[in-house]
Amino acid sequence: MSDTPSVEILHGLPTSGWRQRIVSTAFLLGWIALLGRLIQIQGAQRELLNDRVARQSTFSEVIPARPGEILDRNGHVLAMTVTRDSLYAIPDSIDDPWEFAWKVSSVLNLNADDVYRRIADNARKRFVWIKRRLSDEQWTAFRQLNLPRRTWGVRREYERQYPQGGFAAHVLGMRDIDNAGQGGLEESLHVVIRGQDGTRVMTRDALGIVMEVAAERSRSPVQGQSVISTIDLLTQIETERQLDLLMSKWEPVGACAIVMDPASGEILAMASRPAFDPNSLGKVPDNAWKNLSVSAMFEPGSTFKPFVVGWALQQGALRRDELIHCGFGQYRMGRRILHDHHPYGELSVEDVIVKSSNTGMAKIAERIGLEKLYEATVGFGFGRRTGIELPGELSGLVRPVAQWTDYSLGSVPMGQEIAVTPLQLITAHAALANGGRLVRPRLVRPFDSADSSLAPLFALNTASGAAAVESQLLDRNVCEWLIRHPMKQVVERGTGKAARIQGVSMFGKTGTAQKMDPETGLYSDKAWVVSFLCGAPAEEPRVLVLLMVDEPTAEGSHFGGTVAAPTAAAILKYALDRHQSFSSSQETL
Repeated sequence: MSDTPSVEILHGLPTSGWRQRIVSTAFLLGWIALLGRLIQIQGAQRELLNDRVARQSTFSEVIPARPGEILDRNGHVLAMTVTRDSLYAIPDSIDDPWEFAWKVSSVLNLNADDVYRRIADNARKRFVWIKRRLSDEQWTAFRQLNLPRRTWGVRREYERQYPQGGFAAHVLGMRDIDNAGQGGLEESLHVVIRGQDGTRVMTRDALGIVMEVAAERSRSPVQGQSVISTIDLLTQIETERQLDLLMSKWEPVGACAIVMDPASGEILAMASRPAFDPNSLGKVPDNAWKNLSVSAMFEPGSTFKPFVVGWALQQGALRRDELIHCGFGQYRMGRRILHDHHPYGELSVEDVIVKSSNTGMAKIAERIGLEKLYEATVGFGFGRRTGIELPGELSGLVRPVAQWTDYSLGSVPMGQEIAVTPLQLITAHAALANGGRLVRPRLVRPFDSADSSLAPLFALNTASGAAAVESQLLDRNVCEWLIRHPMKQVVERGTGKAARIQGVSMFGKTGTAQKMDPETGLYSDKAWVVSFLCGAPAEEPRVLVLLMVDEPTAEGSHFGGTVAAPTAAAILKYALDRHQSFSSSQETL
């Protein structure tokens, strides 16, 4: 055997050369792949990566618009906005979440466990709310903690305040923590009052510190517009004071009052009970949110009778000087027998209203027939919304005339078989008070209609189904006779005597309607809705008042003339004095 080392041959090549070529080729391929990746990064994906970097370093925040104020007709502030600091945490910069949570909660009256979980669950984020809209005392106490500035931040936010407390709460509504209107004018005029938020675009470094603001990409907010309502604050306060006295005395399920200028349809006061304070919403009963003025539906009872008499006079089916025989307290209509509270024989047309005779009204309705009776009902705006600038307004209930029967001919004239809202009822009576012209009730003083930002308001006022178009319903002479004679006599010697105001020439109409018993489906003999409508002066009406009381429960006679009339008269007297003093000051100016 030879001592010379052997060399293995693979396809004629030494083994060591083959291995070197494999390694070299691998290195070459790796460099080629790396070079290709660099080319891809610098070329094809350059824009994509630049966008990613930009997204990570550039951010935007909302600049909230400042909501406009709501004022009464004389400039008193009903709703206003103040600026508050809202605190947020930066979780990914907090070293000890529990210590942070414990310290913060101790001065802001928060639950430490809730704050800790909020931070821990968002540990990789740079924003989580801790407490919004701190009071001045809370802000001072927090700053005294001397927490690292990198762990928290503040944003300026707006807080809605109502300096008059709970007065006009149902008219105003409120704004939630995110500045969205809830109920009342705050909701219906949300787009107008809120304004338009702006945006601020900023860039930050790797540590999250803001470096600059991109002004060219930012947008300034458009501040909300202020709204001048038709409400007179002093009349509103007195109306609510009188309503509270009534609630204490008669203990009803609910009540509401409306004060209106019949010529313009402007609402001077609107109050509903139970109520709430939009500044303090801790414990508000569920039924307190409801504005009964626009959302309560009830049978109007005898307050409906003047409309039927006026329509019959207008149609020539009745003369003012006629006598109507009232059957001494009862009158048969087919299978039905109508009854009066007292056995009247012949009554003048005036006394049919003054004495509130159901029999007399049925005989008048027979003269005009079902079609004309239905025409009168819808003509005065019943069965459709009035179009007032409030959310939640109901349309009442008037069945199609095809569903009316001979029974309806006796029921409807005395205010049964239909359901109305208090606002519909006072609006219809305003037509009698202003000479026969149906006007739309208003809670907002006129805007400049050329302002396009107010389009939502005008769209609301002319909403489909609303009685938005003013119309002449009755001849002025018919209306003046109704107001100056039978309705004035209702107060002088009829069912509304308790409403008399010394030295004031006023008119009115009582209403007492039985509620339906939900168990039997029949009229209850214990539950009533009572109302009183009044106005003054009778010769030239300037103010109307409607008071509706739902189911009084205290001991006593539950009629419109006993429960509602005295309070309505007290409100009318104040509103009339207020109107006259204001008119005098205007003349002096």
